[in-house]
Amino acid sequence: MEQTSSPEYKPMIRDLPMDLRPRERMVYAGPSALNDAELLAIILRVGGRGENVIRMAERLLATFGSVAGLAQASLDELAAQHGMGQAKATQIKAALELGKRLAATPSGRAQVRSPADVANLLMVEMGLLEQEHLRTVLLDTKNFVVRVVNVYVGSLNSASVRVGEVFREAIRSNSASIIVVHNHPSGDPTPSPEDVRVTEMMVEAGQLLDIEVLDHLVIGRNCYVSLKERKLGFK
Repeated sequence: MEQTSSPEYKPMIRDLPMDLRPRERMVYAGPSALNDAELLAIILRVGGRGENVIRMAERLLATFGSVAGLAQASLDELAAQHGMGQAKATQIKAALELGKRLAATPSGRAQVRSPADVANLLMVEMGLLEQEHLRTVLLDTKNFVVRVVNVYVGSLNSASVRVGEVFREAIRSNSASIIVVHNHPSGDPTPSPEDVRVTEMMVEAGQLLDIEVLDHLVIGRNCYVSLKERKLGFK
């Protein structure tokens, strides 16, 4: 007698013990105890036909490689995945955007004591940008962050960067100093010769304006370079 294969058993979230369900685990263990798939499952809320929400989250992370891959994917790319659609895709994008904004927002008037302080403030978000962005971190006399200003989008070179734009908001805010930050979409933060020339130009302008340029950071993928530490563009 021919045997027919049994359908694969795929338990739904409601079939799992209470202490294994992501939302319940977050309540008693805290969000840091959950892995990426469990956190993503909470955002998605429900799975699809024949697939519970944790399996869906695991599949999405495998497809895009990581949480960073999800952040780089377009809304249409996410919506096109099996069981997704626009509703789930927008939920993911909204959650990731909140994370980016939190990472880019100085919390409790952050004080800058080292290049790492600035990198920690901006690296998560800027490391995922697909175009070059130049930002200035405005500081007061005690190196507390006043705010972060988005100055320029596009390839960074001395012909296109206007020094007046770099210092405009610093002058308006009466900032004592600034730190310049830009990203390399390639993920490699190694400063180019043009980066060094632009730095020299901004340092000289800051001396004339009595607004010190403390550093220029190049952000890559989960890494950064301080031109000040490497003595590039700073005398």
